[in-house]
Amino acid sequence: MAAERRRQAAGELGRCLLRIYEEGRESIPERPSVFETDVEICLIDGSCKSPIERFWNGNNMIYILQKTRRNEEGDPMEDSNPDDAVYASELLPRESSGPVALSVRRAKQLISLYAMVQNPNMTHLEKSELVVLPPLWIRCDGSDPEHTCWLGAEPLKAGNKITGITFYMVTCDGPTADKTCFAKLEELKKEHKMKHHSSVVTTKAFAQYELIGAAAIEDTIVESESNMYLDITWNTVDKVLEIPPLISAATLNIALESGDPRSPVYQLYRELQFLLALAEGLKTGVTEWPEPLESESAVELVREFLTDLKKRLDGYCISGNNNEAEKIKCDTAAVDRSIKSIFSERGDLDFAEQLWCKMRSVSSYQELVECFTLILKSLENGEIQPWIHQGSSSLLSKLIQQSYHGKIEVVSLSGITPIQMLLEVGLDKMKKDYVSFFIGQELATLTYLDYFISTSVDLQEQVHRVQKLHHMLEIMVNCTVLLQFKHENLLPLTQICMKYYKENALNEKHVFQLPIRLALVKKFYQNDHPEIWKVDVSSGHGPKEVKTTWQVSTNPPVEHMTANNTGLFSDSTVNGSSEERMYFITVTKCSQVHFT
Repeated sequence: MAAERRRQAAGELGRCLLRIYEEGRESIPERPSVFETDVEICLIDGSCKSPIERFWNGNNMIYILQKTRRNEEGDPMEDSNPDDAVYASELLPRESSGPVALSVRRAKQLISLYAMVQNPNMTHLEKSELVVLPPLWIRCDGSDPEHTCWLGAEPLKAGNKITGITFYMVTCDGPTADKTCFAKLEELKKEHKMKHHSSVVTTKAFAQYELIGAAAIEDTIVESESNMYLDITWNTVDKVLEIPPLISAATLNIALESGDPRSPVYQLYRELQFLLALAEGLKTGVTEWPEPLESESAVELVREFLTDLKKRLDGYCISGNNNEAEKIKCDTAAVDRSIKSIFSERGDLDFAEQLWCKMRSVSSYQELVECFTLILKSLENGEIQPWIHQGSSSLLSKLIQQSYHGKIEVVSLSGITPIQMLLEVGLDKMKKDYVSFFIGQELATLTYLDYFISTSVDLQEQVHRVQKLHHMLEIMVNCTVLLQFKHENLLPLTQICMKYYKENALNEKHVFQLPIRLALVKKFYQNDHPEIWKVDVSSGHGPKEVKTTWQVSTNPPVEHMTANNTGLFSDSTVNGSSEERMYFITVTKCSQVHFT
């Protein structure tokens, strides 16, 4: 009777998994499916971050099975309001969603049913045709003595024929600073050989180091949402937690958020925020004026600037430029001297750009109108004949060019016109700032920058592309300051960033990856503790390869475990000291069952 119930359950699971898989080939289902009221099945692919990417190297579709979440009445989520449904893109549990892991006992039952479904010898199951289903992974609650947190199963194939199944078991404990809990490499190799009856094993290691935490400016540790970390892999491991040899393959991962006040380009970032406020005001009709960049009012700054120009016989801004350059030098004096060579404001600011430097402190619409009224009056009366760069398409530049001939068109300073005029001036100025940096540092040509500075798109898109330029600038400056990168490293990184941003929207959470020589950053990791360190012990080849992975990590390796799990994630220390680095210990083992 029990065997009959198992066959029925396997048949039901098989039909459910097949239906989900067939739907997923068209479009990944947004809502999970419920199996036997207590199990929630989600199908995910490369468009969703895989919760088991640390333990499995596959890149195709997978099923994730977890405990069904219930609404307040206790009904499964599939029967609740659609707005409360769990989507495949939200596999990671929310704090308020309660436990999502299944008991280890239940997970083993489901793994067994999945194996029956994929076994071609199970002809008595009600299935018309054997289909190779995606791998299946189940969240476990760690309730067994091994503290199992994941169980997985993946069909072994020869062409379209299923020849067996690989089973995975992921266990986790910690955190602990007690290194006597750590495995010995020789013990891992011995255990693997005994389990898989192999005489020869190979080893491969992976380590990840946080670089921002190890770098400093003027002895001040840089702490922000930004992240720079180093992924290192190497073969032939000698011992657990060994320092990676310099011949290892290394990749620098950079996820950088703009706006750190300690950044060398923070003032430019504040300029950009003002530019964004103007762009938003132009779009919505409501402008949120940011905090002024100068203590003196913009109207007074503009009035003083115009008065100074009127006193000059030639009407040009040459002396004004020199004064501005001196002010710039003063402004950047507070920045470390090694940084000034990386990025400093240009000394060739024309009249419109210098006006932007005065007017970026505008704090109201009325103040903006007053500033432009002063400027247009001086131009109309011929009191100034300022110099501007060629090629500017802003309305103010056109009016200045008209003033050379003694007559300018009448501009009504009402509605959105003043905001658009200032936005155009700011765009021109900031584009030249970024171009000056990338060309001056020989990181890009004007042709390659054309996409980012093009005026053939609307103002909102131009602002969006300037944001991209700023994000790339922040990355280059931070790599130069924190990691002492030279031109040979910055050039390929610039190309990677520009290629991405020519094809994608602004995304400051995107991780840019740069393969580098390990010797270049060795001082940042050799005396530091890794965030992750793991070793793979492998034997066999191709489909018959089996692997044991031992890993330590400073962060919990699974999302569904909580401190409530007995014996898991306890706050343990050694000799009462919390100064030692605390690690979670994770072990992934696999075994194979062959059907033929």
